[in-house]
Amino acid sequence: MTIDASNPVDSSSSALIPEIKRSKAKIRWLPWLLSLVLLGGIGYVVYYQVAVAPTQQARRRVLTQPVQRQTLAITVSANGTVKPERSINLSPKNSGILKRLLAKEGDLVKAGQIVAYMDDSNLRGQLTSAQGQLAQAEANLQKAQAGNRPQDIAQAQGALDEAEANLQKVQAGNRPQDIAQAQARLQSAQATLSKAEDDYRRNQQLYNSGGISLQTVNQKRADRDSAQAAVNEAQQALALQKAGSRPEDIEQARATVRQRQQALALLKAGTRQEDIDVARAQVTSARGSLQNIQAQINDTIIRAPFDGVVTKKYADPGAFVTPTTASSDVSSATSSSILALASTNEVVANLAETNISKIRLGQKVTVKADAYPGKIFEGRVKQIAAQSVVTQNVTSFEVRLSLSDPQRLLRSGMNVTTDFQVGQLENALVVPTASVVRRENATGVLVAGEDNKPVFTRIETGVTVNNFTEVKSGLTGNERVLLSFPPGSRPQSTPRGGVFPGLGGGGGRSQGGGGRSQGGGSP
Repeated sequence: MTIDASNPVDSSSSALIPEIKRSKAKIRWLPWLLSLVLLGGIGYVVYYQVAVAPTQQARRRVLTQPVQRQTLAITVSANGTVKPERSINLSPKNSGILKRLLAKEGDLVKAGQIVAYMDDSNLRGQLTSAQGQLAQAEANLQKAQAGNRPQDIAQAQGALDEAEANLQKVQAGNRPQDIAQAQARLQSAQATLSKAEDDYRRNQQLYNSGGISLQTVNQKRADRDSAQAAVNEAQQALALQKAGSRPEDIEQARATVRQRQQALALLKAGTRQEDIDVARAQVTSARGSLQNIQAQINDTIIRAPFDGVVTKKYADPGAFVTPTTASSDVSSATSSSILALASTNEVVANLAETNISKIRLGQKVTVKADAYPGKIFEGRVKQIAAQSVVTQNVTSFEVRLSLSDPQRLLRSGMNVTTDFQVGQLENALVVPTASVVRRENATGVLVAGEDNKPVFTRIETGVTVNNFTEVKSGLTGNERVLLSFPPGSRPQSTPRGGVFPGLGGGGGRSQGGGGRSQGGGSP
């Protein structure tokens, strides 16, 4: 090591070195001391703000609110359910095969709209036959109403004339000419007979003498007998001609005339009224048969009975469907239906018997659904049940509401809350519900006295409307009621309706029997 002797160390400088070291040491611990002081100050400030200041402010400040007068809208609330006004399982009147289906689930249909077709091929032939029977019956009726044709009457008149002529002929007897003709025939026959007898006698003599054979004699005898028969016939004919017509022939001719007269009269008189009635009845029967077939064909066209929405489809084209009971939920019934149809929704609410006297038909109702928070639906009372329903010893009445829901937001089965506008309370004296307390089995409020000291005042309460309670008696309207209390001065409150009214918060509701009374206030 080499020591530089050219710069000797000053004794005074050597003395300052320890002092410099001590100064540096003080500089090192001073920031720590300042940090500790700063942290202590911050902690005190935080403690003061959190613990001391609120206590002092609470001691200095007591929240109060003046008693007010308001107009309270009184409502009765109840739980309800959205249900369709009408709900049916749509099926055909007669069993058959589903041919076409024109609607699906969720479709909106109008009353009378065609939703399905059934197979009607077996009915078309019956329709043609019924139409032919009706046409035949109508033709028979027209014929009966029109009567007989002139040609038929003329033909009957000719037959009558012929019968009358025959009768006159029979009654008049034979003409002299006919008798003379018969006489001439008789004389001719007699001359022939005389000649035959002469021939027979000559031939007999010749035979006896052996001049001719026996055969020739027999021939002549036959000729004589024939001539004798002709004479007898001519004599009878002449006798008939001279005797005239027989009485039986005259009566027969007369009967024929009467028969032809009646036939002519019937043709001229036309068809009997009874026959026309029979023909008309046959037309009616044929028309009824045709209408029956047409009705069966029309029944194969399935139409919607009312406006609604298709909620369920049970069958596809080609399926065999049968008539079912409307609104049946039995699986065996619904499975043979075509589809389920539901009409416009309504709300069915159950109200306690204590509130039913406040409900009127046409009364305005607001409806709220949990599915649509903040949205209010309008409705009106359309039906009040005449018979109560008792469930778990709670008596309630069913009230039906017509619902204004053009967008069809509410669906069947949704739970809703209904508020019935039953009236309003004019110029009512109210206090905040949070200020109502109970003490010594009495209901009252704490009124701010001197130095805001709470003074318990008994009151008689009425309805609770939102955050306000009606005061029927006990206050004049000039008081200020306490909403908060200095520490240590809070009164002991007993719970009322499951709520500690003196501890602040919104107003309570009393619920029971399916409904609760409340209201909405307007200052």
